[in-house]
Amino acid sequence: MKKIASHTCFEGQVEVWEHQSTALSCLMQFSIFLPPQARQPPVPFITFLSGLTCNHENFTTKSGAYQHAAKLGMAIIAPDTSPRGDDVPDDVDSYDFGKGAGFYLDAKQQPWQKHYRMETYITQELNDLVCNHFPLDKNAQGICGHSMGGHGALTLGLKHPELYKSLSAFSPIVAPSKVPWGQKAFSRYLGSDEFLWANHDACILVERHSRPNTPILIDQGTSDQFLDRELKSHLFADACHAVQQPLNLRLQDGYDHSYYFIQSFIHDHLIHHYNQLTNTAP
Repeated sequence: MKKIASHTCFEGQVEVWEHQSTALSCLMQFSIFLPPQARQPPVPFITFLSGLTCNHENFTTKSGAYQHAAKLGMAIIAPDTSPRGDDVPDDVDSYDFGKGAGFYLDAKQQPWQKHYRMETYITQELNDLVCNHFPLDKNAQGICGHSMGGHGALTLGLKHPELYKSLSAFSPIVAPSKVPWGQKAFSRYLGSDEFLWANHDACILVERHSRPNTPILIDQGTSDQFLDRELKSHLFADACHAVQQPLNLRLQDGYDHSYYFIQSFIHDHLIHHYNQLTNTAP
């Protein structure tokens, strides 16, 4: 790994690292916030997955999370949203497919299969990398995300309970099999077999992998321009209710899909994760 940036922030450190990814066959970057408490490791941490068109910089510079994380003593990993580089295939005419839109799955179709292996990257390669190189408590980690990253947080959190002990999302795509963003990505990354799609659809996965001891927090803005067409949070609420999965779905009046929304409620999400990761009563 190569450190390419470091900044003191709320008595902790924000660092950006670069490494050659075996899973994605390309050079990748991620950011990490290490709170001041990391001087006496290990510390709990979350991985935050960003949405369409984003990379690690969006959460790092716009979320306003680090003051709260410093007070709690939590680290935060912010990976990129897709493989990068000139050799990585892309759809230059689409903002919602290709680079910046990895959908946190392992592609099965050509030409995407070689590089677009984001589930393996996030849950295996990057997870091993950060746990081995930084003062993090690998047994006290959670996952959070926004929009496409909210989809990633829900699906990876449900499928990998051995890794992620806490789970939350902002404005997630909860039923990608039923909405245009997900249908476009799934049909091209995974092909026409909808059995494969089900492995990456939170509404279906919660029926298979419910986590009755892991309450899920979701914040959704009522003025989100994508709510009715792409996000459909009520479908996940229905699916959770059917299997008695604890869910706190908060509809926030007047908020949209932007990072202003994330800034407004990121503290609640960090508290949600901290309480579960440290077994602290809310």
